[in-house]
Amino acid sequence: MVNLDIFIKRLEHLLDYYSMNAATFADRIGVQRSSLSHLLSGRNKPSLDFVLKIIEEFPEVNLYWLLIGKGSFPDEHVSKLENQTLPALSNTSGLDKEKSQIQGENFKNVEPTNFSISNTSKQQIEKIVFFYKNGSFKVYEQD
Repeated sequence: MVNLDIFIKRLEHLLDYYSMNAATFADRIGVQRSSLSHLLSGRNKPSLDFVLKIIEEFPEVNLYWLLIGKGSFPDEHVSKLENQTLPALSNTSGLDKEKSQIQGENFKNVEPTNFSISNTSKQQIEKIVFFYKNGSFKVYEQD
């Protein structure tokens, strides 16, 4: 269960970190300003929709840190990903609907796409995860 007082302190920390006032933050995550004001005053508890909007707009906010204080902010995993460069994507065709080969490795659950990943290093890809804006995700793993 979320401790409201501690959640409010973490939310205030987010406002300070991003140098935003409550109105700007509310506009940025797409909630009414009064909703955020009521939450910050302790009148209302955060809804799941409210929390998900924060996570969607600010991916470096760790969900567990925001809700229960576990983990870190900014999220170390997201910060590390932001500092890495992604391999260039190139166009490809003729992908099998059931399976495709990317860099000679078989992957299951891969649907046809219009790109391939060019990997020049000796590292092998274990799995690929796509995160969608609606909060869902899809994992592709090697066979």
